[in-house]
Amino acid sequence: MTNYSVSTNEASTEMVPYHIAIPQSDLDDLKYRLAHTRWPDAVRGAGWKYGVSLPYVQELAAYWQNEYDWRKHEARLNEYPQFLTTIDGAEVHFLHVRSPEPDAMPLILTHAWPSSIVEFLELIEPLTNPRAHGGDPANAFHLVIPSVPGFGFSGPSLEEGWDIARIARAWAVLMNRLGYDTYGAHGSDCGALVSREMALQKPDGLLAIHVLQLFSFPSGDPEEMVDLSEDDQARLQFLANFHERAGYNAIQQTRPQTLTYGLTDSPTGQLAWIAELFNGFGDHVDFINRDALLTNVMLYWLTKTAESSTRLYYENAHNGQQHEQPNTTPTGIAVFGNDFKSMKRFAERDNTNIVHWSEFERGTHFAALDEPKLLTTDLQTFFRQFR
Repeated sequence: MTNYSVSTNEASTEMVPYHIAIPQSDLDDLKYRLAHTRWPDAVRGAGWKYGVSLPYVQELAAYWQNEYDWRKHEARLNEYPQFLTTIDGAEVHFLHVRSPEPDAMPLILTHAWPSSIVEFLELIEPLTNPRAHGGDPANAFHLVIPSVPGFGFSGPSLEEGWDIARIARAWAVLMNRLGYDTYGAHGSDCGALVSREMALQKPDGLLAIHVLQLFSFPSGDPEEMVDLSEDDQARLQFLANFHERAGYNAIQQTRPQTLTYGLTDSPTGQLAWIAELFNGFGDHVDFINRDALLTNVMLYWLTKTAESSTRLYYENAHNGQQHEQPNTTPTGIAVFGNDFKSMKRFAERDNTNIVHWSEFERGTHFAALDEPKLLTTDLQTFFRQFR
């Protein structure tokens, strides 16, 4: 396969325009591999008990091989201005979509694993041009949507040591390089961790952060568990159930390279590894549009970033550099119904300036994909106070 990144001078702050153009030979190779998948003999009728369902992956792989149109989605990605720039030795790919409203607020959106810039595509138009969507033009944003180092077109050649803290520092450099004196940050999962780390580092210009999760959990102090409401107990049980099935976390924190020989060689393997998370371990199957899911998988497969992306978990588990002090930067959170839910009593212990808290009955861990309207409104509402 081809390495699609364009080299830039490491000492340069230049931002090079980028256009996605996947060779047809790579798409032909993908179809061949899908057609020749060696399927496991899974337990009949097991469903999602032992992992992602065999019938589900077989059906999705058949759709990927025979119906999914990469060129259509490649063209959509190319509708938005894209660039490459070198930051701290890493080649960083990003979308930069400026609003037609001159006073729009700059906002950087950070994805996580197993996601990509695809996660935010449905947010771009309503956030950059609310006027065209029946909204208030005063709520407009200039959007910066980077591919995290080691992910998609920001990979796969990545040196070790790229953890959450280093990504946060890189994003501050990126926003400064783009000429933004003030801006906000938003993210989910690892993207939420990056946003919170930015809040702790307090780079010049960062006004506030908005996240979908605040990873604040019981400390072990029995007093913290006194008078827990039924809702809080249910949230803790949801989290416990999640951790019971989160084998990917243990593997990627310890032996990511071993895992990724299979993911890099087998598109079906890469598909299954990602699809399990997008379907909540089988709890909410097909909440995410399958073309969006497959486009997301394509950004891992075509760029050979299975290893460099999963390594983020290892770096975060072994560097010990994350700040532990409370976050005092203004913080907003949107909690979605089919995600593990942050708890106020623990969140307020670790984040002393929570100024916005929304809860929704719908939406998954990837709310930007399955509930973009709800998330768009919440982002507009939260950041309105910092304009």
